[in-house]
Amino acid sequence: MAAAREEPLLPPAPPRRRDGQKGEEEEEEEEGWWRRWGSEAGKLSYLALPMVVVTVSQYAVQVSSNMMVGHLPGVLPLSSAAIATSLASVTGFSLLIGMASALETLCGQAYGAKQYHTLGVHTYRAIITLLVVCIPLSLIWVFMGKILVLIGQDPLISHGAGRYIVWLIPGLFANAVIQPVTKFLQSQSLIMPMLVTSIASLVFHIPLCWLMVFKTNFGYNGAALSISISYWLNVAMLVAYVLLSNSCKETRTPPTIEAFKGIVGFLRLALPSALMICLEWWSFELLILMSGLLPNPELQTSVLSVCLTSVTSLFAIPYGLGAGASTRVANELGAGNPEGARSAVRVVMSIAVTEALIVCGTLLASRRLLGQAYSSEEEVISFVAMMVPLVCITVVTDGLQGVISGIARGCGWQHLGAYVNLGSFYLLGIPMAILLGFVLHMGAKGLWMGIICGSLSQIALLSAITFFTNWQKMAENARERVFGEKPTEPSRYHLLE
Repeated sequence: MAAAREEPLLPPAPPRRRDGQKGEEEEEEEEGWWRRWGSEAGKLSYLALPMVVVTVSQYAVQVSSNMMVGHLPGVLPLSSAAIATSLASVTGFSLLIGMASALETLCGQAYGAKQYHTLGVHTYRAIITLLVVCIPLSLIWVFMGKILVLIGQDPLISHGAGRYIVWLIPGLFANAVIQPVTKFLQSQSLIMPMLVTSIASLVFHIPLCWLMVFKTNFGYNGAALSISISYWLNVAMLVAYVLLSNSCKETRTPPTIEAFKGIVGFLRLALPSALMICLEWWSFELLILMSGLLPNPELQTSVLSVCLTSVTSLFAIPYGLGAGASTRVANELGAGNPEGARSAVRVVMSIAVTEALIVCGTLLASRRLLGQAYSSEEEVISFVAMMVPLVCITVVTDGLQGVISGIARGCGWQHLGAYVNLGSFYLLGIPMAILLGFVLHMGAKGLWMGIICGSLSQIALLSAITFFTNWQKMAENARERVFGEKPTEPSRYHLLE
């Protein structure tokens, strides 16, 4: 009898070609991986690229106003407007942006879980909360001129800044509506309405500002009033879209008393969100203030201002990527798909690294052009060129931080981001800046190197948290938040394996 044929215990290995090249199955697996990467990259690009334009357009409203004021006779109007704009960002606009970012968690996860009716409730809740927050902020702004005098600032500039910031108060309340509505649309991937309305507001703002500054009796205060008018125009267009568009048919809901009931729960996410954004923002503003105490403060402050303005402008790119990452991660977690969230994180991080390297290479190649764009003084141009390598490090850290912060907002662990930023910048970065800038007499270069130390610490800690995140538990927390709204306490988050 013929011997019985033995069956192999394991399936046969895929055939390998003798020439050392990959087999068909390996090629198909690799093609599948690239296909998935390309699909996720396409989704992120659809969200991120328009958000970059939205961010730049909103930022350009204030920048263009200062440019108009800069063409008035004398230096007082520009000095007053610049200080007022900076203070308004630090004490008001940054806080509203941070608090509204809680909706990236709440609305994004609710949309992923197909709980469409709750998006409107969360948005009403945020608008109410932010409008209430604007009341004490506006009172501070009313007395800002006197506050600046009390802390030793020049009286003429202080009074001018005080008048300018008062005309920005209507714009503050407009932002209390713009930011929540923007997050409401972003969580549904409705990016194009924000793109169109932000560009339309900017196009409207530029001639309006010119008329208010040069053709009326408002003078430089007209620039602030035009900002407020443009912001309210943006509100009107966004609200009209939400009310009239079929895209928001399932998510828009009439205002109810339910919006008032969950304000405490909203604040548990909103306050850490605000701190996560503001703590880093404020540290760079402190850098500019400290530069005024250095020898030759005019040069030191000018150079740091050029570097900070450049970094702020370039941050629009990682901020857009972070917004896309936040939406994708929140939607996938809300849908109970941890692998989809993990895939989005991997793709967006690879894009962020690539973007940061490209921008750094461009900056290094044009380091003298950067200074020439802001000044014709050779001393300033040379100093800025010397600072560019340090600026490039900040561009890399900001690029990664902007994306990881978006991931944090998508997951809902903003409280950890706030702790990281507090420790990185205020326990390490600022003390190192003081040590290098003043004790070791390294000047503006030392101040910036100190902040870089804080940024490197921030990225190391945020990256570690992201790497060790348990995505399955994140998805469970998201589903529980959407359907039960219980895990708003930080102790309920089981982040790590």
